[in-house]
Amino acid sequence: MTNLDILKRLYNDYTKKFLFKILLSVFFSLIVAGSTTAIAWLLDPAIKKIFIEKDQTLILLIPIAIIIAFTAKGGSLYAARIILIKVAQEATKMIQVQIVKSLIRADTEIIEKKHSGKFTSHITYDVTMITNLVSTVILNLTKDTLTLIGLVGVMFYQNWKLALLALIMIPLASFAARSLGKRVGKVTTQAQEKSGVFITLLLEIIKNHKIIKIFQKEKYESGRIEKYAGELVEKLIKIQTVLQRASPIMETLTGIMIAILIFYSGKLIINDELEISNFFSFLAAMMLAYQPVRSLATLNMSISTGLSAAKRILPVIDAENKIIEKKNSNNLEIKKGTIIFRNINFKYSASNNEVLNSVNIEIAGGEMTSLVGHSGAGKSTILNLIPRFYDATSGDILIDDQSIYDSKISSLRSNISLVNQDTLLFDDTIKNNIAYAKEDATDEEIYEAAKLSFCDEFINKMPDKFDTLIGENGYRLSGGEKQRLSIARAMLKKSKIILLDEATSSLDAETESKIQEAIKLLTIDRTTLVIAHRLSTIIKSKKIYVVDNGKIIDSGEHNQLLNSSTVYKNFYEKQLRKD
Repeated sequence: MTNLDILKRLYNDYTKKFLFKILLSVFFSLIVAGSTTAIAWLLDPAIKKIFIEKDQTLILLIPIAIIIAFTAKGGSLYAARIILIKVAQEATKMIQVQIVKSLIRADTEIIEKKHSGKFTSHITYDVTMITNLVSTVILNLTKDTLTLIGLVGVMFYQNWKLALLALIMIPLASFAARSLGKRVGKVTTQAQEKSGVFITLLLEIIKNHKIIKIFQKEKYESGRIEKYAGELVEKLIKIQTVLQRASPIMETLTGIMIAILIFYSGKLIINDELEISNFFSFLAAMMLAYQPVRSLATLNMSISTGLSAAKRILPVIDAENKIIEKKNSNNLEIKKGTIIFRNINFKYSASNNEVLNSVNIEIAGGEMTSLVGHSGAGKSTILNLIPRFYDATSGDILIDDQSIYDSKISSLRSNISLVNQDTLLFDDTIKNNIAYAKEDATDEEIYEAAKLSFCDEFINKMPDKFDTLIGENGYRLSGGEKQRLSIARAMLKKSKIILLDEATSSLDAETESKIQEAIKLLTIDRTTLVIAHRLSTIIKSKKIYVVDNGKIIDSGEHNQLLNSSTVYKNFYEKQLRKD
């Protein structure tokens, strides 16, 4: 995407929506330009009529006119800036919401292959650069261009020879700014990368603070954060340094031009080709033109930084999902809930290695089926294919003889509940975490789900009962309590298919017993696929599939597999020793 394409996109998607407000700010910019021009022009009659000709009639009118001009300039500039501040904030909100919505809709693989710190950097650092481009740059471009046109008009009105001489400064300033703008764009991209790395490390330190303490890595992590913070600061300083280079360049150019003008004007005045009043009015116009010339000259830098940020953000907003519905997809209608995998192969897009190879399994409707195997065998991948977190590379998955790839994704996922080993909860109340599965759930339904999952045992001990805030990812709860909340959430949804990913691992015997009982209630007459390590779960399964290296190598009931499968027998004996 070229810079022109990006500018067109930013205009159509964002700037165009605020066109009325932007035009209103342009109107106020016209007043700013007109009043600034009037200030420079008024110096001519002020000097000529009051100081030279000593005309008493204008001694009061001209000062009043100057006051009015300055007041109009200040008030209009304030109004224009306030309007565009509001535009910038609305644009910021719009872009941030679009990014987050894109992430919510995004395929699981898109989210997992990029660290959350990078996304955070996009939402904070990059969005600011873009909104500056679609708001502040517009104000400066219109205000300063119009002001410059007006002041150049005054200069030509006073003396066209001096005006032509003064205009030499504009292309010189533009050339310097273009060079600086390229440098700023490059450094801004580097700063965004450093910002992403810094935020990534910060999030990991917060998330892993217990690990840091137990391994006594405080000094090591402090050193890392200091290093990355230093690198980020170095880039930010470099950006500001490059931006500030415009000041000495412009000051030098202005000084040279004034010196030349004074010399040339002196010649014109001596030869009676220029009056003193014309010179001061011209000089005032030129001095007032310094600010818009400097602003327009450095505008290229702001545009460069905004375009660099847009190149990073727009691909996130435009990311296309690979997991999509076919046209004319049907609603999935589940009666028995039998799930069949037919010749399923799978590999991640970033890898050439097959994770699953010709997987053929049948998960009986209304019964519990287990997947067992060593870590990395492909169990979780099989489970993740059912709700279409990922799509198989080839093959088909059928639920009651209906292909999930011909069905609406919403109708598929509405019939599935998932309970993970790593329970995912929100920084909200217990009640809202349970109700997340069903927005319109009544209090009675929530309380019933909590009771059936044995959550009420610990909820009633909480200070605010169901209204207790549980903290980020439920840090105020134990592992077993979080797991029971997750089960309560699944119970409230009343799905026909239950997916359990090592839901009882790493729990003490008493807690596991309660969770097993809760799972028993959750899975009654429901199709249940379990990734299991605990013997209590494995033995209860109607059918067990042994997964090894992405293949199904054995299947059957527990006792049958003990006699027929060496891999399963070894797995069972290891678990027996652990238990």
